Formats: sequence, structure tokens, C-alpha cells
Amino acid sequence: MIQQLIITLPSFKRGYHLVTDLIERQLPPLPDTGLLNILVQHTSAAISLNENADPSVRHDFETFMNKLVPENDPSLTHTQEGSDDMPAHLKSSLIGASVNIPITHHQLNLGTWQGIYLCEFRNSGGRRKLVVTIMS
Repeated sequence: MIQQLIITLPSFKRGYHLVTDLIERQLPPLPDTGLLNILVQHTSAAISLNENADPSVRHDFETFMNKLVPENDPSLTHTQEGSDDMPAHLKSSLIGASVNIPITHHQLNLGTWQGIYLCEFRNSGGRRKLVVTIMS
């Protein structure tokens, strides 16, 4: 069986935000076993699994990605929507638009230190929509 729903996240400032709890609260009862796919429906944000305990990890992600893909790079030509727009598209492609998470015993089977991140790359990205697909 396949179920699908849309989750709309609140607007977040630019950065890496743990959204595991926000997502889990909006999920229907999960099957005993299965797979959950999450797709962020935006080209200037990403979804990722990573460290869920130490906030310095989120800061370090932001610092590293801004060095890797800086704003105001004169070689970028897609600049009509602001200096953060094309870097946001590049960062989104590097991290990715979806994740798959196993479902075991009616729960997301994340590792002890894993959490779901919304990676917001725009200064004013707004509310982000996630398509969540549950396969059992």
C-alpha cells in the first residue's frame, strides 16, 4: 500500500533546521515495516539526514557550504532573484531534494544521532512543502 501527503513547514531563516519532530507529528500511523520518502518541492532548499544533537554541526554546514558556493560569484549569471538565488540552487543540487528512511515497528528507523534537516538556502525562502510517501 502507498500513502502520500503534503506537509507544509513553517518559514525558516537561512540555515540548517532539524524538522524531524515537525514531520513525525504530521504522519499518519506508520506500518510495521516499510519505507518513507520525503521530497522537498523547491529548488532552493534541500532535505538531509545528519547529526541531531550538537547545534555546531548545523553552523559548520552553513559555513562550509557558503565557502563552497559563495554568493556574488561573478561567474554566475542567474542573478535576477538576488545574490542568494543561484547559490541556493547549486547547494540544493549538491545536498539533494529527497531522502528515504526505513520504517521499522511503526517508527522511522533513524540512527541514534540522526535527524531530518530542512536545509534552507534562501534568505527569505518562505514556507516549504514536502511530499511524503509511505510505502508498506
